[in-house]
Amino acid sequence: MNKQHSGELKDFMKGFNLRHLINQDSNLLRLFIMLFVVFTIMSAVKPHLFLKSDNFISMAYQFPEYGVLSIAMMLSMLTGGVDLSIVGVSNLSGILTAIMLSKMIPQDAAPGYILFMIILAVLMALAVGTLCGLFNGFVISKIGVPAILATLGSMQLFTGIALVLTNGRIVTGIPIMYSNLGNTAVWGILPVPLILYILSAIVISSLLSKTSFGLELYMMGTNPTASRFSGINNTKVTMLTYMTSGILAAVAGLIVVARTNSAKADFGTSYTLQTVLISLLGGVNPNGGFGTVAGVTVAILILQFLSSGFNMFPSISNFIKDLIWGLVLILVMVFNYYSNKYAQKRAISKRSKEFAQKTM
Repeated sequence: MNKQHSGELKDFMKGFNLRHLINQDSNLLRLFIMLFVVFTIMSAVKPHLFLKSDNFISMAYQFPEYGVLSIAMMLSMLTGGVDLSIVGVSNLSGILTAIMLSKMIPQDAAPGYILFMIILAVLMALAVGTLCGLFNGFVISKIGVPAILATLGSMQLFTGIALVLTNGRIVTGIPIMYSNLGNTAVWGILPVPLILYILSAIVISSLLSKTSFGLELYMMGTNPTASRFSGINNTKVTMLTYMTSGILAAVAGLIVVARTNSAKADFGTSYTLQTVLISLLGGVNPNGGFGTVAGVTVAILILQFLSSGFNMFPSISNFIKDLIWGLVLILVMVFNYYSNKYAQKRAISKRSKEFAQKTM
């Protein structure tokens, strides 16, 4: 290995060094403390249930689908926008996959043919996610519709298409091979959904920290006017961002279909709120320009530990959980607001002192 490649490898590995990540995002230390506190409380309250290996295996299958959606949401928020259509894209991709697999594979099909059709269906789902994302990016960047309104409308559009295709019914009859492939545990310990989440996190993290696209995305999110005058094509960056968000949503749809062995138009309606909550908790600035995959990942684990803990209390229903997520979302936004305000005051005070010392 020559020196250049060795240096590139060191730079790549540096991106996944914990100390380096904390130096990049001071919010991470706070998140790790929260993760430790939540884990300790749940372990102390229900040790015989929470600390069981079955519980952790179950969590490894549960969080990847909304974890991948959270990364998709984070990307759109980095631009200063939001993507409310990710669940609609996920369901539409999943439904088209399920229809293709259930209608085009005969009962007595050979395993090789089934595998070939599964590969085709996966590629089709990713293509659907890409087109949906490009549609969002076009409406936002070319037509100029605010992201929240554009994706609210496309969410209804994609969900409507899914409802028309299925007449509101659940799509079943998917070959069992698809579920087996999607729920296999590699080496007996790594579920495929978890591997897909890890791959998505690594790819997006590298895309944001190692490529010019990532730099342009952060610059545009921080100040779109300045980025335009510095030569960045904001339209292109926006369309690429929402296209990537759509692909990730399609990946989440494929994971859901594998886990449930079915697809329906209204699956995961609560995920939109959860992904926004995770992104904000993970330190993503809703005004754009700041946020990391590492922060979002730790936030996902915090919410998964909380969710698993709540499931151990039969008296806490799903309605109460939605209420709790809503309250947590408001508290996180209020905390982030005052935290940012305090940080700005400290920065101004520090600069004033430095200026005073120089002029003395």
